Amino acid sequence: AGDVTIKFRPDLAPKHVERIAELADEGFYDGVPFHRVIPGFMAQGGDGGRGDGTGGSSKPNLKAEFSAEPHVRGVCSMARTNQPDTANSQFFIVFDDARFLDKQYTVWGEVTDGMDLIDALPKGEPPKTPGKIVKARAA
Repeated sequence: AGDVTIKFRPDLAPKHVERIAELADEGFYDGVPFHRVIPGFMAQGGDGGRGDGTGGSSKPNLKAEFSAEPHVRGVCSMARTNQPDTANSQFFIVFDDARFLDKQYTVWGEVTDGMDLIDALPKGEPPKTPGKIVKARAA
């Protein structure tokens, strides 16, 4: 347990940063599990507390804001379906180099403190006892 600090990147994805900040300040992410944690790849959460990866917020999906920013350790990016403009509330944090995702997923931030806590999340799809976001707020 502890704090994870994520630096927003509105220079890359202003609409996605706005959405994440809005949902965080509304308490949407509080208590939400990381429902998909794949060692060496990423930890995904933000499904509105369902814990099965099928949920999202009641807000409309976002238009993709793809960039050339590389998907490397600590990068925060939006999860979506196979269709580019379907990101809503779910996101993932990259454990290691995942550059095969570059220009296909919207990077909106990067972990600047607490990556060790992300590394320590229980693994699985879903994890037997998932790690949860206790409280998320935009600074």
